[in-house]
Amino acid sequence: MTATADAEAAANELTPLADYLGSVLRRLRALPPLDLDLTQAYGNVLAEDVVAPHSYPAFDQAAVDGYAARWEDLSGASRAAGGYAGRSGPSGSRTVRLNVVGDLGAASWRPVRLTPGACFSVAAGAPLPIAADVVVPVEWTDQGMAAVEIFRTPKRGYGVRRAGEELPAGTLLARAGTYVSPALVAVFAATGIGHVVVRPSPRVVIVATGDELVDVGRGSQPGQVVDANSHALTAAAAEVGALAYRVGICDDDPEGLRGLLEDQTLRADLIITTGGTGTGPGDMVRRILSRREGGRAGPVTFTEVALYPGTALGFGTVGAEEVPVVCLPGEPGAALIGFEVLARPAINLLAGAEPVFRPSVRAHLLETITSPGGLREFRPAHVAERRGGGYTVQPLPGGKFTLSGLAEANGLMVLGERVTMAAAGSTVDVLLLDRRR
Repeated sequence: MTATADAEAAANELTPLADYLGSVLRRLRALPPLDLDLTQAYGNVLAEDVVAPHSYPAFDQAAVDGYAARWEDLSGASRAAGGYAGRSGPSGSRTVRLNVVGDLGAASWRPVRLTPGACFSVAAGAPLPIAADVVVPVEWTDQGMAAVEIFRTPKRGYGVRRAGEELPAGTLLARAGTYVSPALVAVFAATGIGHVVVRPSPRVVIVATGDELVDVGRGSQPGQVVDANSHALTAAAAEVGALAYRVGICDDDPEGLRGLLEDQTLRADLIITTGGTGTGPGDMVRRILSRREGGRAGPVTFTEVALYPGTALGFGTVGAEEVPVVCLPGEPGAALIGFEVLARPAINLLAGAEPVFRPSVRAHLLETITSPGGLREFRPAHVAERRGGGYTVQPLPGGKFTLSGLAEANGLMVLGERVTMAAAGSTVDVLLLDRRR
């Protein structure tokens, strides 16, 4: 049997990525909803639809600083002759003179009514007088106080915001699964909402494992590897919107690892470990968490997935509360790809966010590349919009150079299991790494 045939046979024994993801995500459920004060809701995902209890604006109001008037009283300002009580303005057109019978600010609350030939000086946001249907901007007048001369006539309705014009009462403001943004907080507040029901942000604990690991601030040397993963994965979890906690480094000690994970279940909705997922002599995470006890399978199942880079992934639950745990490879590039493929969707599902996967586009490949057969490759890339529409994608270093490629990437090319070569000019799928949920 040739080396190529051996590789294909080995790939055929791997679990397809789509099947693996489906089996994992079906075991997860969104976290129970919470009723939160609006000031605490930002960054969470709505657990139910939100409907406006009140209109916005709540009342007819001025949209600009100026003079609230009846349009009928202004219609002579643009007539060349025989206009309504006035004289020639700066441009030779007729002006209109109106009596200013009062001032209205945003805090005014008493209802007032306009009479013919009169107007009110109003500030933006002030309640509109009854019968007023136009607000003349200050700059179109002589800014008079007892009486005002108007040089230009706005269209009827100019400078006016009617009650419910933007958001009538009963409007569906946001559906369940929507991310609560700052703008959405403003919409809720403006329509009279003080509390919303959301899914809490998942609490995610990140643990790096391995006797060889040392903390950052030094260089790696034989027998010592700087722990890049726990820092990177903590940042990645926070980027999704999780409350991320970096525990740090755990040695390859069976009792120590079991005790650490048991302790973390008290404050975690998801635990992510990195390192030790392979089948080598030093891969303690797999040996410990997959060990059968009392005739039962271990709490975590490790699967060889048709994924490149990094085929060995683990998923299960730990502790009496059965907190989900995701086990990622120890190589930094593979760990970050594993996070994108498995942990990120899991966090979004726990948070109730939809969709759970990143958005994707189809893009024209700028360079011919090869890919390992039988594996679904996620390769760092730079994607750009083309003038006139569509996208192009430039491959960046992948494989053993995935980490450096990811540092430059704004997308991940997805090359299917049957793809061994993608030619320049062909179309490929690209996940958009937009650095947002």
